[in-house]
Amino acid sequence: MDQYHEPVAELSPLDRDFVRALTSLKEEIEAINWYHQRVVAASDPQIKAIMAHNRDEEMEHAIMGLEWLRRAMPGWDAVMRTYLFTTGDITALEDATAGEGATADAPKTSAGSGSLGIGSLKRNR
Repeated sequence: MDQYHEPVAELSPLDRDFVRALTSLKEEIEAINWYHQRVVAASDPQIKAIMAHNRDEEMEHAIMGLEWLRRAMPGWDAVMRTYLFTTGDITALEDATAGEGATADAPKTSAGSGSLGIGSLKRNR
């Protein structure tokens, strides 16, 4: 399968499920894009409503996949807790969690900070 970048035999069954979930998520997001374009381009109200319904169903599917990833794949929960259901400048949320530091034993992060304790990849200018 072309979605694998490493030998499949080296991936655990759970890792292969991650690939399946991530591939499905990409497909759902692509379908949302296609249906949305059809909604805004359609002139007939009935087909516009049908395409909007289909788009919204794909959103539901995408979110179900994200929720499974949040529960099953390390890192998703913390990042989602940092960025989802917030207000204000989204990019400022990362800056607000960047100064938390770490102990010698483990990264010092609050629950849901989104930090993996590896520091920022952004250059200081």
